[in-house]
Amino acid sequence: MMARCIELDRDCADICRLAATLMSRESEYAKEFCALCAKICRACGEECAKHQMDHCQECAKACMKCAEECERMAA
Repeated sequence: MMARCIELDRDCADICRLAATLMSRESEYAKEFCALCAKICRACGEECAKHQMDHCQECAKACMKCAEECERMAA
């Protein structure tokens, strides 16, 4: 039941970590990477929002906020 949620959580955490690294060193690929990060964060947020557990709802909020910030960075 939670397998997809856990997979996306892990993908989201990994891509956010790398996006932060690329932005911190002002990589020429940071904007493109942030666009992908936003896509994955949004997918994770949507999946987590399907589950009623408190930690899933908190994760969904955090992922959607991250997606919005990454979309701004990618613009």
